[in-house]
Amino acid sequence: MTAKSRTALVTGANRGIGRAVSERLHALGHRVVVTARDAEEAGRTAAALGPGARAATLDVTDEEAPERVRALVGPVDIVVNNAGIQLDWGHPPLAVPVELVRRQFEVNVLGAWRMCQAFLPGMVERGWGRVVMISSGTGAFSNGLSAHTPGYAVSKTGLNALTVLMAAETRGTGVLVNAVNPGQVRTRMRPQAERLPEQAAQDIVWAATLPDDGPTGAFLRGGKQVPW
Repeated sequence: MTAKSRTALVTGANRGIGRAVSERLHALGHRVVVTARDAEEAGRTAAALGPGARAATLDVTDEEAPERVRALVGPVDIVVNNAGIQLDWGHPPLAVPVELVRRQFEVNVLGAWRMCQAFLPGMVERGWGRVVMISSGTGAFSNGLSAHTPGYAVSKTGLNALTVLMAAETRGTGVLVNAVNPGQVRTRMRPQAERLPEQAAQDIVWAATLPDDGPTGAFLRGGKQVPW
């Protein structure tokens, strides 16, 4: 059990990395709000976690949904912006359908932005909070943006920029905002990857439970700060 139990909300928590993060946070003694677009899937996941977990329906592309969830669940201390989509693998930048790019931005960047606007002010008011953006090496200039999935890559670059902006906005308030690159993880998006969601969840939960003197506005991997 943790020294202090917090309330953590995870987006896209019904499978893959999101579910593994929810399970790990719950095992550490935190109250977990499992969110997903499908109410039944969110409910099943919360029930599987057991006491201390609850479900909420959340589509991050719905402009009003984050505020509805906030009103439903009350104060949240930890937000893990895990919900994300990749739609354009194999499309070169000059030929990728812009509609695919737009849909990825809507979830990967604007969805996380909406969540920050809904939940960060309360964290600042209470003097403690952690926000973790699930990013990707495909969107890091230090790695080299991936031309194999251009819209996804640029959306993750945008998510990284959002991380920096939100960290600057909340610096000194007790709120830490960071991005985590979990690497290639075996999910529906990358079924052939070797790394398991449970392994990625360790890095993400570490960032979600940083001590008060931990980094903010950082790009993290494997428990360490890495270049953007």
